[in-house]
Amino acid sequence: MILVTGGSGFLGRHLVQHLSEQGKNVRALYNSCVPNKYLTSLPGVIWQKCDLLDVYAVSEAMEGITDIYHCAAIVTFDPRQREEMLHFNPESTANIVNQAIEQGIRKMVHVSSVAALGRTGDNKKLIDEEQEWGENKYNSAYGLSKYLAENEVWRGVGEGICTAIINPSVIIGGNPMLTTDPEFWNKGSAQLMKVAEKEFPFYTEGVNGWVDVQDVVRAMTLLMDTDIESERYILNSGNHSFKEVFTLMAAALSKKPPRFRAGPVITSIIWRLSLLYSKIAGTNAVITRETASNAQTRSLYDNTKLLNAFPQFQYTPVKDSIENMARSFRQQQKSH
Repeated sequence: MILVTGGSGFLGRHLVQHLSEQGKNVRALYNSCVPNKYLTSLPGVIWQKCDLLDVYAVSEAMEGITDIYHCAAIVTFDPRQREEMLHFNPESTANIVNQAIEQGIRKMVHVSSVAALGRTGDNKKLIDEEQEWGENKYNSAYGLSKYLAENEVWRGVGEGICTAIINPSVIIGGNPMLTTDPEFWNKGSAQLMKVAEKEFPFYTEGVNGWVDVQDVVRAMTLLMDTDIESERYILNSGNHSFKEVFTLMAAALSKKPPRFRAGPVITSIIWRLSLLYSKIAGTNAVITRETASNAQTRSLYDNTKLLNAFPQFQYTPVKDSIENMARSFRQQQKSH
């Protein structure tokens, strides 16, 4: 049986659907994010609530498991959740790794992030899998939490676990059947659609990597089904500016694109106002100090290692991913 942690999250739900369609038997774990009716109806999938910080619960969830896809993580740039994230992401991964060692699982694919590779501030250098983490002002708390979690996985590799690691860039896209719950659009990269819908007028000249969720799922299952181990792979369709991405999102939603360039001063004002609004409204902050800083940074990621390992693999163009994401967003709005 296959275990998927974070099965009801953005990536997890797309992976669980794919495995179900392949006729696999899956135990999908969730905690605070309850799977919707469509997810619970998928054949071959058993849903189980599990706190990954509870060692005994993790041990029970992993009984009879041969393969693990570890997708679970807290993804936030809200400073109010910083300590929770820095505790959960490494500690939950350590618990998974320890039980994988104890129960002798066949293989694990761990979902890390390009953020775990660290940023250097060199806006011309392509970041590849050999990049080493270094403490500097360009790194986020999320990146640190994923770096620490990845270290737990490498510890497991040293103790004999067969593991492959993926480092996806910003994950976008989505299947309309899997994104019908309104809460889905209040988390992670899905929130960007709401920013575009409100015709946010500012753009930055920062650049980041972007990848379709279905491409991540395909890469994960390819790695699981090969004898590749003790390797990590950047998953990145392309490096695109935030201006370009938000312009594509606005076009897909028939909204006005961003029109005014926001330098560091304007950006600092915006993130402070956003954080203040989130505190008053009791919501998650979409724009924070860290996201504002990232939006000013050019981070370029090299995707050739995976393409060399799997020559038949092709990435979905970012424009297509955004159009699919917008279609899902509009459908969710119509249904509510």
